[in-house]
Amino acid sequence: MIINKDNIEQLAWDKMDGLLPAVVQDAFSGKVLMQGYMDKAAVDKSLQSGLVTFFSRSKQRLWTKGESSGHTLQLVELSADCDQDCLLALAYPKGPTCHTGAPTCWHEGGLPSLTFLGQLESLLAERKAASPQSSYTAKLYASGIKRIAQKVGEEGVETALAATVGDKEELKNEAADLLYHLLVLLQASDLSLADVLGILQQRHGQPTT
Repeated sequence: MIINKDNIEQLAWDKMDGLLPAVVQDAFSGKVLMQGYMDKAAVDKSLQSGLVTFFSRSKQRLWTKGESSGHTLQLVELSADCDQDCLLALAYPKGPTCHTGAPTCWHEGGLPSLTFLGQLESLLAERKAASPQSSYTAKLYASGIKRIAQKVGEEGVETALAATVGDKEELKNEAADLLYHLLVLLQASDLSLADVLGILQQRHGQPTT
């Protein structure tokens, strides 16, 4: 059930003594970021403000993630499970989520491979304003859109050639180069992989975040 201001009362508040566990998931990468608890007021504030807000059991008050650090969680969607006693918040993190400075509170565990795309894109975005001498990526940004687009074309041709001759190892390497340069091109064009995925979702009749 997607939560809105009209169905908050339908959640299993009595069953859970007024507090529901709430898991926060990165709306782009699918990475699980943290877990907290929400009461009715926290749900209402999250929906109204657009920032994930919890009820802090230690502070005994509402607590908006990032109110001190600035590392907020921009709410995309809040939903409940089939028993309506657990919440899932899809959100876009601004900065690291964990108080340790790690992107997720499960930073010592393994992550699904596809979530690395989200991490890579964040890293590429950070290097847009870096000195060209600091990294290949920063130098590539400094070279301009035309040069980046040229690299995408070159890597695309090399990927196709590797596939044509049946060299799977070369195909993997060239595909990795192609994907990397495509991400750089999207960032340089003020777009993201999420924008591209949104198009694919629309084409397959799926809702976008």
